[in-house]
Amino acid sequence: MAFIRPYKPSDFEGMSHICRETLNPALLPSIPGRRLAPYVWTHQYTHLSPATCFVVDDGSGRPVGYCIGCPDIAAFVAAYDSYTTQVLDPSPEVTRPDDLELKEPLFLPDGSVNAVVLSRLAYNPHLLLVDGNADLLAEYKATMHIDLLDEYQGQGWGKQLISRFVESIRDVPQRDGGVSKGIWIGVAGDNGKVVPFYEKQGFKIKQRPVESKTYFMVREF
Repeated sequence: MAFIRPYKPSDFEGMSHICRETLNPALLPSIPGRRLAPYVWTHQYTHLSPATCFVVDDGSGRPVGYCIGCPDIAAFVAAYDSYTTQVLDPSPEVTRPDDLELKEPLFLPDGSVNAVVLSRLAYNPHLLLVDGNADLLAEYKATMHIDLLDEYQGQGWGKQLISRFVESIRDVPQRDGGVSKGIWIGVAGDNGKVVPFYEKQGFKIKQRPVESKTYFMVREF
């Protein structure tokens, strides 16, 4: 029988599988997108903040869904070198880009995924979470990702995972001494079908001073 438990290191490959199978439509058919996605949106959270990462176990030890994230993005970014040196650099799936600060579109003119940009996002947490998000980070200092394999969707696991995650981060002290108002997440514009799910879990679309194709959503504690 399936149940929720904390993440453990032996889940690494299972987490990769979940991330790859639940990618948004624009990335799903891309070979480099599928290869690199777990290093951009999954493994840094389980490496740097394992205590706030939870999985749905199918009852045999196999993870079939997860809710992962961190309670303090500033602390997460400050510790990111550990992820770079212990996970990214040794991985044969990720190549370190020459210029980690360069900002380029994720998609090339022909619509294909720019693998260098994905690698750059994996290596540079500022590009991934900080740049252009000062208004969000001023109030919402936590972030998360949730994914479930198709056969485990629609059964209440998402709600339970988010509740478990929220309880794990609610009272964590912030690196800057401030207080987090809650969680913010980004939903790709071509994956808008998931917005109603998040709204049912208490998230609201956040109006921002910058235009974006991404839906930014927040949930207060």
